[in-house]
Amino acid sequence: MQEKKGIAILGSTGSIGTQALEVIQAYPEKFDLQIITANFNADLLIEQAIKHKPNMVVIVDEAQYKKVNDALWDHDINVFAGSDALAQVCETQEVDVVLTALVGYAGLKPTLTAIRAGKHIALANKETLVVAGEIVTKEAAERGVNIYPVDSEHSAIFQCLIGEFHNPIEKIYLTASGGPFRGWKRDQLIGVKKEQALKHPNWEMGAKITIDSASLMNKGLEVIEAKWLFNLQPDQIDVIVHPQSIVHSLVQFEDGSMKAQMGLPDMKLPIQYALTYPNRFKTDFPRFNFMDYPNLTFEQPDRETFNNLNLAFQAMEMGGNAACALNAANEISVAAFLKDEISFLDIARINEQTMLATSAVKLPSYEDYVASDAEARRLALEFVGKK
Repeated sequence: MQEKKGIAILGSTGSIGTQALEVIQAYPEKFDLQIITANFNADLLIEQAIKHKPNMVVIVDEAQYKKVNDALWDHDINVFAGSDALAQVCETQEVDVVLTALVGYAGLKPTLTAIRAGKHIALANKETLVVAGEIVTKEAAERGVNIYPVDSEHSAIFQCLIGEFHNPIEKIYLTASGGPFRGWKRDQLIGVKKEQALKHPNWEMGAKITIDSASLMNKGLEVIEAKWLFNLQPDQIDVIVHPQSIVHSLVQFEDGSMKAQMGLPDMKLPIQYALTYPNRFKTDFPRFNFMDYPNLTFEQPDRETFNNLNLAFQAMEMGGNAACALNAANEISVAAFLKDEISFLDIARINEQTMLATSAVKLPSYEDYVASDAEARRLALEFVGKK
């Protein structure tokens, strides 16, 4: 009988993290929750800890350590605080799989720490591979660590490749819903508000990723992530808009045949598969009915209106630290848009300006990525201020 898998969830209070806890709760005989963490949301972290009883929790915001520690004092749960602790807990012996569900660049350091400790990774933090894909994949390979993708698109590609790892990929197609502004042109986007951008047609996600979906930057980041996950060249990756979000992505092989992974849009499925691989556990999730979707449609993305997708391909062609700079710029510009400091169209403009202005490093080390991230954020803030 297989022993329980020890699980650490980095970012348990976000959309992916909360759904991962539901998956773990459904299979108590299969999973042993070791660690949950939060950035600022101490109240929800406390609530989750009392309900799910992990061995450890980390609150990154050190100012809230006392609040969390006092609340969990009688529950035999160890409490830690700070970004260093977030990385250090990943080395815990009882942890087998680290689910990185953090938002943005913050996921890089703890993910690398977990890899270096020999922990398998369930990756929901695409920015880790966007920023430093070469280092992350190299270290994982050297240590025999598996990276199981959690993004629905990359999980789909991963599932299509099972049993096919000896067959070269000719091309992959990442599907995109098109977001709330599918079909819109630039003049229609001039005055859009964050409330409009936050209304995703198919998925329930956090604010940052929802804005990225609306601007197609999320798809751009996924393109870069796919390059590293599946060892592809930029011309082997294509994006196709599929408004129904039923076909989650496709693989085309050298003989011309294609495989697609399909299902209703529900993030719990790829989360569960990343945690249970190579097994599939029975679920009571709603089942797809073809009669509910008599027409599945596909169209080309509008890269002229949504330039972020072009910028992602440009970053891959530039190589080095370009994608790191693009990601940092995007985190700053999206935050500024959510605070009503810039317009929706300014996001891609600031991203492009920052990527091109950041000092280029062709063969970056980890320290170079840290420096590039800091430089790009400073530049992006300057561009936001000039708006």
